[in-house]
Amino acid sequence: MPHSENALVRKLSNFIKLSAGEVKCLTELQSARESVDGSTDLVHEGQTGHGAYILQSGWAYCYKLLPDGGRQVITFSLPGDFMGLRSILLRTSDHAFATFSDSVVSTISVKRLIAVFTEFPRVGAAILWAVSRDEAMVVEHLVGIGRRSAIERVAHFFLELGHRLQLVGMASETKFECALNQYLMADALGLTAIHVNRILQQLREQGMITLKEGRVEITDVKGLMDLAGYDSGYLDQPLPLLKFDA
Repeated sequence: MPHSENALVRKLSNFIKLSAGEVKCLTELQSARESVDGSTDLVHEGQTGHGAYILQSGWAYCYKLLPDGGRQVITFSLPGDFMGLRSILLRTSDHAFATFSDSVVSTISVKRLIAVFTEFPRVGAAILWAVSRDEAMVVEHLVGIGRRSAIERVAHFFLELGHRLQLVGMASETKFECALNQYLMADALGLTAIHVNRILQQLREQGMITLKEGRVEITDVKGLMDLAGYDSGYLDQPLPLLKFDA
C-alpha cells in the first residue's frame, strides 16, 4: 500500500518520523482486511475473546446501550483510528462498536500487538500517543455534555471533526464530507435529533456553518471557535493542521 493511502501511517507520522521498516511494520499490521456493510456490530458490549480493529475506510462509532434502550455514542471512528484497543486486554469488552457506512477494517490480535511493541518500540510509542489522544477526546466530550450549552456542543463537535479529518487528508481547511446523520449526532451530544436540527439551522442563519447532502462547510471559523470556546490543544496535532483559514 502506498504511504499516502495508509491513513494510520499518515496519522502516526505526525507523532514521529517513521522509518521504512516501521512503515512496513504498520502496513503488515493492517494486512488482514475485511469489507463490512454499514450498521454492522464489530464487537458487542460484554463480548469475550474480542480483538481490536483499525478502520481503513468508512465511518464507525463506539457506543453503550442503557437498560431502557437508550444509546450513548462515546466517540466516532475515522480511517486510521483504532477501535477496541483500550479494552482489548479486558476480559470482556466494556462497550460496543459498529460501522454506519460500508467500511473496510483490519483485525489485530493481542499477540500481534505485543509483538509490534516488542520489535518496534517507537511504533508502540506512536500507538500509545494515538490512544492517549482518543482518551483526551472522550474527556473533552464529557466536559461538553456536562458543561456546554447545546449550541456550544454542536459547534465544538464540528470543529473537532474537521481537525481530525484534516490529520488523515480527508478535509480541507473549511470543508469536509460528513456521513453522520442527526440521530447519531444527537446520541453523541446528549440531545434529541430535533434539537440538533434546530441548532444547525441556527448556525446556518448566523452564517457559521452549513450542512447539506453530507457536506459540511464552516463559513465563519473564528465565529464558530469563539462560540464553542474551542481550544484544539487536546488533539495534539501539528500546528499547520490546527490553522483554519476562512
